[in-house]
Amino acid sequence: MGHRLVHLLPGVGVARGYRRAWLREDLTAGAVVTALLIPAGMGYAQAAGLPPQAGLYATVVPLLVYALVGPSRVLVLGPDSSLAPIIAAAVVPLALGDDRRAIALGGVLALLVGAVLLLGGVLRLGLVTDVLSKPIRIGYLNGIALVVVVGQLPKLLGFSIGTDSPLQQVAETARGIADGRTTPTALTFGLGSLAVILGLRLLAGRRVVGRIPGVLVAVVVSTALVAALGWRARLPVVGALPAGLPAPALTGITWHDVAALTGPALGIALIAFADTGVLSRTLAARRGDSVDGSHEMGAIGVANLASGLTGGFPVSASSSRSAVAEQAGGRTQLVGVVGALLVTAFVLAAPGVTAYLPSATLAAVVIVAAAGLVDVPGFVRLLRTSPVEGLLSLAALGGIVLVGVLRGIVVAVALSFLAFVQQAWRPYRAELGLVPGVRGYHDVSRNPAAERIPGLVIVRFDAPLFFANGRIFDDYVRAVVDAAADPVSTVILAAEPITDVDATAVDELVELDDHLASRGIRLVIAEMKDPVRDRLHRLGLDERFGPDRFAPTVGAAVDDVTGRFRNDLG
Repeated sequence: MGHRLVHLLPGVGVARGYRRAWLREDLTAGAVVTALLIPAGMGYAQAAGLPPQAGLYATVVPLLVYALVGPSRVLVLGPDSSLAPIIAAAVVPLALGDDRRAIALGGVLALLVGAVLLLGGVLRLGLVTDVLSKPIRIGYLNGIALVVVVGQLPKLLGFSIGTDSPLQQVAETARGIADGRTTPTALTFGLGSLAVILGLRLLAGRRVVGRIPGVLVAVVVSTALVAALGWRARLPVVGALPAGLPAPALTGITWHDVAALTGPALGIALIAFADTGVLSRTLAARRGDSVDGSHEMGAIGVANLASGLTGGFPVSASSSRSAVAEQAGGRTQLVGVVGALLVTAFVLAAPGVTAYLPSATLAAVVIVAAAGLVDVPGFVRLLRTSPVEGLLSLAALGGIVLVGVLRGIVVAVALSFLAFVQQAWRPYRAELGLVPGVRGYHDVSRNPAAERIPGLVIVRFDAPLFFANGRIFDDYVRAVVDAAADPVSTVILAAEPITDVDATAVDELVELDDHLASRGIRLVIAEMKDPVRDRLHRLGLDERFGPDRFAPTVGAAVDDVTGRFRNDLG
């Protein structure tokens, strides 16, 4: 029962094994992330066509719930820019300018999204994260980092732009600089915050000073300076918090509203899980952990249900806020709990403090955090060791930047499948022989001392046999037989690497067997896995490939053939 509880509620397991040494880092990271949770929640709520306080409700409750049910230790949930346009398109036409009705519609939308994701988790549909290879993950993080940095540059310079496209953001940022829209005071605070954060990190790395949370120092000092100098009107600031606590707000909803929101809910659920699933697995891999995709899907579903029931709207993981939590040293889900509690405390006790927090300072915090996601050495290593995987990583990055996060993930997954097919289409194949003094049979192209056994050809094909490579397999075996120096009586297929065979490849295998038989050559299959043999049985090949055509090992097949030769000679 205890193990089952920990599986369903990972936060309980973390709490049981919590280490005192983690507390300071989690508290610091929670305080740092809070500086982003507040403006992000308010801003994305407005972008979604909802009142600012709804963004805080969609921040506090999902963080608390996810800390209990979420499998990732460093993921930070909340309102997200990728969801805001879809939410606005679904809610605004139905709300008709009524804020209370807009909140209710946003809540219903979150409930529908949560139900879809929870059902997907129960049905184990979180498979998208299982097809994300290391090149994809590196490209994804590098792409996310680039997108986040580009999006924060205008804020660092003290002006705003009206697009979410990275390429358009670059163009509008350059245009804003050329038009003189840069705010010198904002730029000073932004660059100063960057200097403080990076400077303290550098000094801590060289052990000149202890580990001081530079992000927290930059936020506190910037806020205090703006307040003390009365510069609130001289640069963009986050703004004061709205009052109020999360509460149910689902009144006035009809079944017609539910039907109208169902389609957008499916789209939001797909985007929310795609973003969250990829980010969760990628961040977990960086820490040496693993995350079950289906469990993650269910956890995001529960968090959305909670958001919908308490005046919030659909949420997903935030790459920027999660990166800040990681860079600030966060170790466990306590970071999210601290962030949620501090947001609540600000709403109740000091809602006006953020009216003095420069937007440029927050931009600096996010830029530093995003830069921490970049893995240039990993990308260079991929290019050096496997150019194909390096290009695949670059394609994932390009997809994220050029067509958006969701479409970029789809592009990356599609490319990953294509790379797999390409590798399986033209896999490594080898002729095997005996190496004096070494047990077993080895690739003659890599072992010049390897000796072929007269009358035998031993071949290995390192991939499943399927429609795309069946002809290549057939042609390769024929080519090796034709090139043999001595007349061939038996071909032994070392089939241990062949993990599957489809109907098309079976036809090629039968055709090869007929071709060899017409030349008086017998085909023997060694080390074939039982599931593959079962497949041949289901395809009705028992009569053609009887028990005498299979051998448990290559050595046994060779011994059987050479022993028969000796009997014939005797």
